[in-house]
Parts: sequence; C-alpha cells; structure tokens
Amino acid sequence: MSDIDPRIAELSPAKRELLRQLSARQRVGQNRIQPRTRPERIPLTFGQRRLWWLDRFLPGMTAYNLPVGLWLDGELDRVALRAALQALLDRHETLRTVFRAHDGDPYQHILARIDLPWQELSASGANADEREAEALRLARVETARAFDLGRDAMMRATLIDVAAQRHLLVLGFHHIAIDGWSTNALLEELQRAYDALRAGGAADTGAPALQIADIALWQHETLGGDGLQPQLDYWSERLDGALTSLDLPADRPRPAAQSFRGALYLSEVPAPVYEQLERLARERQATLSMVFLAAYQALLSRYTAQDDITVGMGVAGRARVELEPVIGFFVNTLPMRTRIEGDPSFAQLLAQVRESVLGAMEHADAPLDRILETRRLPRSASHTPFAQALFFFQNYPALGLSMGGLQLRQAHLTDLSHGTAQGDLSLFVNQHAPRELMLEYSTDLFDRARIERLCGHLLRLLASAAATPDAPLSTLELLTEQEHEELARWNDTARELPADPTIAAQIQAQVERTPDAIALRCGAREIGYRELDRRANALAHELRAAGVGPGELVGLYVERTPEMLIGLLAILKAGGAYVPLDPTYPADRLAYMLEASAARVLVSQRALADSLPGDVATVIYADADAALDARAERAPDGGAGPRDPAYVIFTSGSTGKPKGVEIQQRSAVNLLRSVAREPGLARGQVLCAISTLSFDIALFELVLPLTVGATILLVDRDTARDGLRLRRLVDETAIDVMQATPATWRMLLELGWSGKAGIKIISTGEALPRELADRLLPCARELWNLYGPTETTVYSALCRVHAGSGPILVGKPVDNTQIHIVDRHMKRLPAGVPGELLIGGDGLATGYRGRPDLTAEKFISDPFGAPGGRLYRSGDLALWRRDGTIEVIGRIDHQIKLRGFRIELGEIESVLAQLPAVTQAVVHCREDRPGDQRLVAYVTASGEAPSTAALRDHLKAALPDYMVPSAFVVLERFPLTPNGKVDRRALPAPEAVAGGDEANYDAPVTPEEQTLAAIWQQLLGAPRIGRGDNFFDLGGHSLLATRLLARIEQQYGIELPLRALFEDATLERLAARVAEASAELAPEDLESLLTSLEHLSDEEASARLAATLSGGAHG
Repeated sequence: MSDIDPRIAELSPAKRELLRQLSARQRVGQNRIQPRTRPERIPLTFGQRRLWWLDRFLPGMTAYNLPVGLWLDGELDRVALRAALQALLDRHETLRTVFRAHDGDPYQHILARIDLPWQELSASGANADEREAEALRLARVETARAFDLGRDAMMRATLIDVAAQRHLLVLGFHHIAIDGWSTNALLEELQRAYDALRAGGAADTGAPALQIADIALWQHETLGGDGLQPQLDYWSERLDGALTSLDLPADRPRPAAQSFRGALYLSEVPAPVYEQLERLARERQATLSMVFLAAYQALLSRYTAQDDITVGMGVAGRARVELEPVIGFFVNTLPMRTRIEGDPSFAQLLAQVRESVLGAMEHADAPLDRILETRRLPRSASHTPFAQALFFFQNYPALGLSMGGLQLRQAHLTDLSHGTAQGDLSLFVNQHAPRELMLEYSTDLFDRARIERLCGHLLRLLASAAATPDAPLSTLELLTEQEHEELARWNDTARELPADPTIAAQIQAQVERTPDAIALRCGAREIGYRELDRRANALAHELRAAGVGPGELVGLYVERTPEMLIGLLAILKAGGAYVPLDPTYPADRLAYMLEASAARVLVSQRALADSLPGDVATVIYADADAALDARAERAPDGGAGPRDPAYVIFTSGSTGKPKGVEIQQRSAVNLLRSVAREPGLARGQVLCAISTLSFDIALFELVLPLTVGATILLVDRDTARDGLRLRRLVDETAIDVMQATPATWRMLLELGWSGKAGIKIISTGEALPRELADRLLPCARELWNLYGPTETTVYSALCRVHAGSGPILVGKPVDNTQIHIVDRHMKRLPAGVPGELLIGGDGLATGYRGRPDLTAEKFISDPFGAPGGRLYRSGDLALWRRDGTIEVIGRIDHQIKLRGFRIELGEIESVLAQLPAVTQAVVHCREDRPGDQRLVAYVTASGEAPSTAALRDHLKAALPDYMVPSAFVVLERFPLTPNGKVDRRALPAPEAVAGGDEANYDAPVTPEEQTLAAIWQQLLGAPRIGRGDNFFDLGGHSLLATRLLARIEQQYGIELPLRALFEDATLERLAARVAEASAELAPEDLESLLTSLEHLSDEEASARLAATLSGGAHG
C-alpha cells in the first residue's frame, strides 16, 4: 500500500468520487490545456454556442442575464470601486468579448479595451424600508436590460445609493461570458482589487494564463470532428427509447413558442430532514446532489404518471484542474434519465441515480445540442427535448463578508429576479445555503399557487424518503393533512335514501300524488299517470304469470312508442330487470345480448313479430289488448328489492362482443333523486326524450319525470335522427328540459336552431367542447354538463356551465358518490395533478353479467373507504381543481407515444374543434404500414371544408409540431357505434399517404420556393424538396439552421431571426416569408440592382447564381 492510500481512504465518498474524476482527466496521454495562438475568428465553446443560438432564436431575450447584487454597508470609495471593476474587465477577455457570425457560423471577437458600462442611481423613499425596496426595483429594471452580444461588454455595473453609508451594487453579466462559479471568483478578485486601490496600490490587471478563448480552441482541436463520438455514442445508447417530453400538469396550455417568461419560488428544507438526507447520502455512498436529484425525479414521476423521467442536470464543466480558475461559461446540461419501473424503494432509486450520474460525468463533454442532433429528434420552438425540467446543485465557494472596510451581503437572487425562466421547471439547491430550495418556473405554464403546492409535495417526499428510504416509492406521502381533509370534504355527498329505494315504488308514490297529470306525450297520444300505471300493472301481471320476478332479466324489444314505456314499467313492477334491445341493431348482436343475459321472456310489439331476435321461451306483446280488470289497479305483490337488478345495459367491449352492465334498484333510485334536485326537474315540466333505450341516459328521460310529476315528450325514432324534424319539434313544442349528446346539440345549431326561452339544456355522453358550450349558453336558461360511465348508473358528476374561457368541467359528485383520482399505484393525487378517475358509492353496478373476470378487473376494493367498499376504474384521465370540481382530460387509452412524445389525442381534437368550419374532430394514431406510425386527423365540416393547409396552420399556431397530424381527412360523417359514439376503429385510412409518393409530391412553384429548395438540398443532402416538407423533419438542426439563414441573407439581402425558421419550417411558408421580406427593398436599391444585372448574359447570370447558392458570393 502506498503512503497516499490511507489519505484516500479517509476521504468522504463525494471527495473520493471527485478525486476519481479529476484523476481520470489528468491520466497519462492527456496533456494540460495550454494557451493557444489566436486565429482571426475564435470559435465558441460548446456552451457558448448554445446561448448564442438561443439569442438568435429570440433576439433581446434576458433569460440568460446573470445578475449579482451586493449590499455595501460602510464608507464607500466610489472611485476605487469603479476602478476595481474596470480592472476586472481589463483582466478577463471573456468580459470584453463580442460574438459575431461569418457565413452563419459564430465566432468570438475579443475587444482590446472597453470602458466599463457604469451608472449611478439614487433610491428615493420616505424611510429606509421604502428606499431599500426602491433600490431593488431599480436593480430589477437593470437586470432586465438585454445584452447585444455583437456589441456590448459582458459586464455592466450600477451603483444605487440607498443611504449615506448603504449602497446596492448591481453587476449584470450575460451567461455566455460567465457562470455561477466564475461570479464568486470575480467577486473575490473585486475584493482584492478594491482593497489594493484603497491602500494606495494598484489592482492586478495581468491576464490569467488561460482564458476562455484558449478553452474554446482546445475543445475544437480535441473534441471536434470525431473526438466526441465515443461520448455521443454513450448518450445515444443511454437515451434510446426515452420520452423526450415531460407531461407536467400545468395551469395553461404550452404556447407554440417558448417565451422564457418566468418567476422564482423560495423554500427551505427543515433542519432535521436535511440532516437525515446528509446521513442518507453518506450511508449510501452518494452525494447530496444525487439525493435531491432522485427525489426530484420521483416527484416528477408522481406528477406525470411517467416511469421514464429525464431531467436536464447542470454540470460545472470544470473537471480539469486547470479550468477551475478560468473565468467563463463552462456549464453543460446533461440529460439524466431514470427509469422508475415497478415500485422501487427510494434507496434503490438513489442507487440508480448514483450510477447514472457517475456515467454521465465520464461523458460530460458532449454538449446537449450535439446529443440532440445525434438523436435526430424533432425540434420544437416550444421546448427543448430532455430539458423541460432542470436541476442545478450549486457548490461553488461562499463569498467573504468584508471588502476594504465595507460589510458585504449578497442580495438574494429572488430580489433581483426579472421574470425569466430557462425551462419549464428548474430546481436549484445551494450547498452554501444548505437548506434552501429554489424553484424557477415558466409563468406561461404555471401559477405560483401550483408551484407552492409542488414545492410542498417535494418537501413531504424528501421527509418521507429520509425517514424510510427502503420503503416503496408509492408509500412516500405527498399529500398534506390539509389536502387529505379537502378530499374528504369534496367527497362528503351523503344523503339518505327513501325507505323503499326501488324504481317502481318511487313511480307509484308519484302516481298517487298526481294521478290525473299527463305522464306521456307521443305524437298525438297523451297518457295520464293513472292510465299509464294501470296499463303497466296489467302487463306486469302477464309477466308474473310467465315467471318474471325479482332477479329475472326480460328483453325489451320495442320501437319508440308508448309501449316502450309501458313495457319498461311493467317489467319493473313485476320485479324483473329490463334489457334494452334496439330494433336497429344487427340481428347477430341482438342474439348475443339475449343469450348473454339469459332472458327467458321478451316484451315486444306485434309489428316487430317477424324480426324477433334469438330464441326466447315467451314473447309478450305490450300492444296486445290486455284486459284492464281489477288486476290493473295494482302491481303484482313480491316486487324487486333495493339490491335486485333494475336493468342490464350492453355496452361495447374491447373484444368486439358487448358486455352487460347490471345496475341495482337502489343505485338507480339514488341517481334519480340526485338529478331531480340538480340539474333539476319539477312537477308539471316537460322533458324531451330523444335517446335510444339502449343508451343508459334513457333512464334520466323515461323514469325521472315519472318520479317528480313531470311529462315525458317521447320523440319517435325518425324525428330523433332527423335534425330538421327535431329542430322543428323543439321549436314548436313546449319543452322545459332536454338532454342530448354534444353531436346532437351541434347538429341543431348547424341547422339554424337559435334556442328556446326557458329551456334547460343537458349535455352528456361525451366531452362538451368549450366552443360548443359558448354557442349553447345563449340558447337556454341553463346549460349543464353531466358525466358518468354506464357502470356507475348513468351519472357520477355534474356541473352547471357558465361563460368563460377554460375547459368544461364535470363538476362535483352526485349524491352518495365518491370520486378519487389516483396514480398507477392507487395513491390519491393532489389537486391539479392528473390521474385515473375512480368512482365509488351507491351508484356502482353489480358488475358485468356473466363476466366475473372483467368485473374483478374493473371493480376493485376501495382502499380509502369502509371495508367491503368497491371502486370502478373509469379509465378516464382527470384532475381535481382547487375549488373541488373535477376536470376530465380524456381517456387514458387515448394517450399515445409517438416519436418519443406522449400525446393526448383529445387535446388535438379540442384545438381542431375551435375552427368555425369544423363541426367535429377525431385524431387517431394509425400504423397502415409496419413501423410507420402517424397521427391522422378526421374532421367533419359545415359548408365548405377547410383545406389541409388551413387545418395544419391552425394546429401549428396552438400546438407543438409533434402534435400536428401528418394527414387530414374530411368526412361527411363519422362512423358511429350503436350508442352513437365515434367508432375509431372504423375510420378510413387516408387516401394520400404522407411521404415521398410521386402522386403526393408538391413541387416548388414560386422563384423563392425553387431557390430555397436548392439551398435545402445542399444543406440537407436531400434528393428532392417539396413545398410541404419541414426543414427539421428532413434532418435540419440548429447549426444548419444558422447556415440556412446566412444563405438567405446572401441570396436576398435580408436578415431573418432564427425564430422565423421554427415558426415557418416548411418550404412553402419559409419562401412566403422570404418573399414578403424581400418585397420591402427600397425602390432606389431595386433600381440599382436591376442596372447592375441587365447587362449580364443568361450564361453569366446562371454562373453568378450558382456561385451564390454554393456560398461563393462572399469569397
């Protein structure tokens, strides 16, 4: 053992790891970086190139302004302070470097001398607190001033006088010149220079041995060409199959282009928890930064329901010893991927993160941009792949507390924040403010309240992980006690049921209250409550004679006539449960439903005698002349009990065979009593019934009115399907309440329906788009949105809709119903975080008739309620809002993963539906050719159908590029399931397949398109460019983008911002932008150009054009 081994053994794990990294960098064969001979154009470091590119993308952006504030207390020597700062500028080239471009490639230009940008301000105010607040306001104004990277010094200073012996020094840097490590080193130099000048000496202005320009040249010599390939190969393998986006729940949709507007939120870790975390790091041979990164990724996994989490981790980029004292920007962002599969413990997650970080640090020279380019990922102006969430562990040395008799106190970054954010969400942990946590967040996406809750959840998770690191991650508590109390309060829906909670008993009670009221209108026929009751009683006795009693299922195969209601009531009065059989269904489907229900008795009509489905033992005709004798005065004795089935509704199944949902009597009564109160139906009102009996919402239309003394207006099948006839009926008939699907309401509006005074509109069956709701609101007295799966008795939640701009909610649970929103481990989620919506309470179905396997899968034990309780897994993605209402986002199974992005199809559909010409939109992920997955949008239109370009442009204005479908199909109507919902599996394949098919190639037309196409071919190596081709889809990246814009400037004499290429990335759109900008040439300039070209022959002009396209115009 060498003498040095014991010393190494005494090092902490973190120090040993740092020693290993530094040693690896200094091993034999790897020379120290030496000063380089400076070429005319010095390249940028990898990190500088990224920031230069971002500045070109959004000129004037200030997200990478780096402010430093120092409170100076004591006798200040202004002259010495200014001279000391000037000395820093003179000493360090990076602070007087400007950034220019040649042929689209950026380079550094070091100014020999530049005067320090200096200003002095005075803070006014009535007292010290007001003056300090004013000083900070002035400081924020200064830090928000943009840098011109092509002209400005990269450091500027503002001295703000607060009192005679109190000042605020604000230093403004641009990150392209300096990083956090460098700022502390500079401040230490400032202290020494000020002290020397105050003592009558001189500040050190000698240049350091190494400057940032030397590092840039070393990078390009050592890591240029193929030098980085081994590291890029590592990252390519590491990120293979990784999700490139992070679906953080937000308060607003992601804008099409990132604005970098943001804010900061500050919190701290309790001291006991921090000590536990330090101990955990030591015990697991990890660093504290690894512990925080693991907790951060665990939280993001819980928030996004993703088990593949990639966070951009900032690394100092100073692993080589000689880089430590160099002032400059060395930070790199590394995509730290963690797979949280299954349910590992926090300790297991930490071990994975530790290995990931160690591997990353061995390959930390690869810049993020090169990693992304190697992966050939689709680029978007809305975010950076793998870097929406960022993590920074700041461990640079702390600043001293005095300078030349002055007491120093560094102003906190939150006091100087000028409202920017580099990503969606960034977590900062500062080793020298050890308990402090700071979150930087995009205000385009998040409200402060959401970030405050997120930070609280992170602190809860840290505390749980520190206390029980070996427990499964799913058991680490996120919710606070207050949040648990809120969830309990939102689910407090208890309401007592009547003594006899059966449908027949509720209707019978109403018959006795209003025997002479009109119960049913159908065409010219009117039937009162007493007559309806007697006819149903008479038929019920026939059914009882045929063996129908409690628990017996009876098929109901009738048209939309009074006999439909009579038959339904008779089955219930006999104690049986009705099974709706729609005469329009295919015979095979009806036969299967009869067989699956094991119904022995069928109630039908004589007109349908020739089309009776399947084989049943007994058929009873509801329209036969039944004797209304004494038996008609009352129902048969021994009717159904509260827990006997009331009906079985067959819904579509994933296997292609319908499944029968069995609903109990008490569940139906619970629903009827709840909706009688809200949305409400009163005695004497008229409800228009248009829904097919096979749709569970028919219970609302056919039974609810009979329990409150209202009248059913039963609409025949032909009228219900014919929009014009239905509109005429609604206009000409007294109607108080009507429910329909959004598709029906849209149809009525498109046919010119303008509403009805006093009507209450209920939308149900599928999501109600905001734009449709806004059109319906003026048409009615009230508009309600009702939500619920068939398996929870029609409706589980409801909401009255008001005018606004947000999504339409499903509101709050109905009576005796509990709703839970959970993650994949069945843990309840906090408000604002989406998860699967589970429903419990009195509305739950018994299960699927004859399908115990499926029942066990969808109806699970309730871990949150009393023993024996059950929950239904809806498969819907939803979230609680802060006011206790529920927002359903879409179906979980309508989420797809495409090219590394996870996409909610409903979001695209919602945006498409906002186009006035689009009446309905469905987006589907197709794979018509093996391996060729693509999004296809299907729309129906009112009037002239929108063009593909119009649809694509509309989407591109609101959504990231990866969410824009590659094909659009306009249909006259959508294929529907028997229940009237869109049958996605029956949607046709697009006639034109996206790609390079000859028939679909759209050749460049305009001169600008032809010229740009030639440039694209040279830059991209593509054999052919079409008008609809996207620069980035064809392999373009940031470097090629800058070269393209340089060629455009050479060709047309116009300078487009980099952002223009992201906004108009197709050849057609970019050419139009170029043409528009070119047209702005002054007439005299155009005249001069014409004069110089007119004398050229065609051959000479062609030669000049070829030289221009090849880049030879400037050399």
